[in-house]
Amino acid sequence: MSVLATAVAIFFIWQSKPSSQPLPPPTPMSPMAPTPPATTSTKVTVHVTGKIRHPGVYRLPTGARVADAVTAAGGVSRRASTGSLNLARRLIDGEQIVVGATSPEAAQPGLPATDPAATILDLNSATTDQLEQLPGVGEVLAARITEFRTTRGGFTSIEQLREVTGIGPRKFEEIKPKVRV
Repeated sequence: MSVLATAVAIFFIWQSKPSSQPLPPPTPMSPMAPTPPATTSTKVTVHVTGKIRHPGVYRLPTGARVADAVTAAGGVSRRASTGSLNLARRLIDGEQIVVGATSPEAAQPGLPATDPAATILDLNSATTDQLEQLPGVGEVLAARITEFRTTRGGFTSIEQLREVTGIGPRKFEEIKPKVRV
């Protein structure tokens, strides 16, 4: 009787084994270019200016990087440098990217800086992408901050960041001056 039970168990285990499914082929990427307005939730709008071939306003997919915006604007002009730009940083909707300037103030005197790193974020309204711009905050920690905000009904003080898993005393001190409630 136990042999029969063992045989039935082996049969069911074998039947429940997952089978592999082929993945669909990857979709080819097309060059970035300005596009007509589409769904606002899937695009970010950025202004690329400075020492760039085609300065202007560009709509790029959410999650695009500064390098994508520079490419969409035709690349840097001759003798220009992107040394002051973090080309790997994700774009934030409505930002201005100044190419080839030593600082945003030098590129456009009298206008406030639009550098996202200098922006103070509201913990209760910042998107996950915006939270990733904070020092020491990556994709996972930004998701934890957003989850904490959602489950607790928002932040009532900056000090509540200490309750988020992954934010220790040192990281909290780095983030503290760059956020508000």
